[in-house]
Amino acid sequence: MAYAGYAPTKYAAEKTPLDKVLAVVQEPASMALLGTLTKNVAQAPRDEKFRRVRLTNPKIAAALVDVKGAVDVMLHLGWVHEGEEFLVLPSTVQLTMAHARAVEAAKEALEAAAKAAAKARLAARAAAKKPLDPAKEAIRLQMEADRKERAAMEPAKDAKANALKPGAGITTASSIGIGCDSGG
Repeated sequence: MAYAGYAPTKYAAEKTPLDKVLAVVQEPASMALLGTLTKNVAQAPRDEKFRRVRLTNPKIAAALVDVKGAVDVMLHLGWVHEGEEFLVLPSTVQLTMAHARAVEAAKEALEAAAKAAAKARLAARAAAKKPLDPAKEAIRLQMEADRKERAAMEPAKDAKANALKPGAGITTASSIGIGCDSGG
């Protein structure tokens, strides 16, 4: 993406401390929940219901408490423990959409890595398949050779036809006097 006519740099931006903490989380569901919590606080900074998370909630426990690094991300963003049951974001801490975008970018990177890993697994599985039937392989090779031979015999597609000069080698009825009305 380029802005104001400037080309993108070929050097990757250095990772921020938040990016480094986010890189530890390897669960897409956890990243999605972290993104939702961060975005809610950024969009409604004074709404107290978004500034308190119950860690004993089964969904929260499965996505944050049980996932390596997820609670550390929350703590890095400024959340603090209130007893063992809650994480609270103090009113002095302000989360912005920049924080939400960082979490979203980490989630997208995690999803892209998962897709690449799945594609690599499919490629490895395809390579490990049993070899083709020798007869079928021989037919395939013969078809490919025939295709190349036909391509070599066809005239070049971009060759230009020789331009004919007027009267050069062309016999017309008028040139030999057949069917001409010479006025007489």
